[in-house]
Amino acid sequence: MFDIAPSEMMLVALVAIIFIGPKDLPRVMRFVGQWVGKGRTMARHFRTAMDDMVREAELHEMEVKWKAENERIMREHADLLAVTAAPMTQIAPPEPATDAPGETPQPAIDHKAAILAEPQRPA
Repeated sequence: MFDIAPSEMMLVALVAIIFIGPKDLPRVMRFVGQWVGKGRTMARHFRTAMDDMVREAELHEMEVKWKAENERIMREHADLLAVTAAPMTQIAPPEPATDAPGETPQPAIDHKAAILAEPQRPA
């Protein structure tokens, strides 16, 4: 943004030495450096605040779009929603299968419990 050539810096340094003097020049340079640091800090805070505002605006726009898309999908698939929202008490559990008529059904085997119940073999 500010393009300062080395020759221009030499001219500024020469004028500073002539008008300020070599005795006070370090103190003035320190003062100028502190002000430049404060300016950079303020610019960084401003840039961060602007980025946060842009990010919040983008998130708000995305939320509005997602809400509209969700409402559209819900309208299109309202019939599926009604089927999946049926209470589970209306659905009858399946009857256990028997090997032969009149025979009592065998209980289901819990494979995880059977594996955990196996005796440990010595190593």
